[in-house]
Amino acid sequence: MRVGILALQGAFIEHEKIIQNLGAEVVEIRQLKDLDGIDGLILPGGESTVQGKLLRQLNLLKPIQQLINEGLPVLATCAGLILLAKTIDGEESAHLGTLPIVIKRNAYGRQLASFTSDIDIKPVGSYPAVFIRAPYIESVNDDVDILGVVNDHIVAVQYHNQLGFSFHPELTNDPRIHEYFLSLIKNNHHN
Repeated sequence: MRVGILALQGAFIEHEKIIQNLGAEVVEIRQLKDLDGIDGLILPGGESTVQGKLLRQLNLLKPIQQLINEGLPVLATCAGLILLAKTIDGEESAHLGTLPIVIKRNAYGRQLASFTSDIDIKPVGSYPAVFIRAPYIESVNDDVDILGVVNDHIVAVQYHNQLGFSFHPELTNDPRIHEYFLSLIKNNHHN
């Protein structure tokens, strides 16, 4: 099983370690040919604006969009979730735009820049979620499954093959979200 991790900018190393510990192969995605033969994709945290710009410059945006629309399982965290969102609050254009949600960037403001909260995540149960300058999801389409909420804000969703989290599961010692992602990839292979 080969998992591609977008490695243009941001916190991708932590994701790599977890995926490798769970026994899957990791491919760092930096150019078009890196997408060949991947079974799943992780869009890590970082700066969504920078990542979006680099995706366009490297001609990765459309191919990734196409793979996701064709059913490639994707796990997006923090900035990665902003890349997936169809609508970014206060901005005219989206990046990949494959996930039918409205997202608000840096939603918690400076005073709540970083916090940890035990939240109930549908597929895994209670989870120690680490938020760092996190976005939150303002609204979702009817067919998007809400997996987790904190302070009345949606912070975790699933839409078919797309998993999106406002927080950083790669910064905990808890691999269950990544395990769930790998189970999506396995199920995808059986289709």
